[in-house]
Amino acid sequence: QVQLVESGGGSVQAGGSLRLSCETSGLSNTCMAWFRQAPGKEREGVAAIYTGGGNKYYADSVKGRFTISKDSAKNKITLSLQMNSLKYEDTAMYYCAADPVGSGCGAMWHRRTFAYWGQGTQVTVSS
Repeated sequence: QVQLVESGGGSVQAGGSLRLSCETSGLSNTCMAWFRQAPGKEREGVAAIYTGGGNKYYADSVKGRFTISKDSAKNKITLSLQMNSLKYEDTAMYYCAADPVGSGCGAMWHRRTFAYWGQGTQVTVSS
């Protein structure tokens, strides 16, 4: 049973920074991503990375402010999202997702069906 465990959410003032982490194990050649959903809004893909190397993808709304990265050690993967220059509109529940596709994420990663999801971690930015 694959589990994704997120951590690192919290409250911060606009302009501040937060770092989200997502830990999992037992996956390889996997597209991993961060999504977010604010109350009353549709879920939005934030950033994605392929564990086998290659491109990183970002939503236009976070480019230049957020950085996705991954660290693989033995059978464990830690996915991170460094969020800088946070804005009020970044307030949302953030979810980690994984899809063991065996190939890269692809430019349309935000539209694919991810197999595994974390429970979410809340990010609140005050203006």
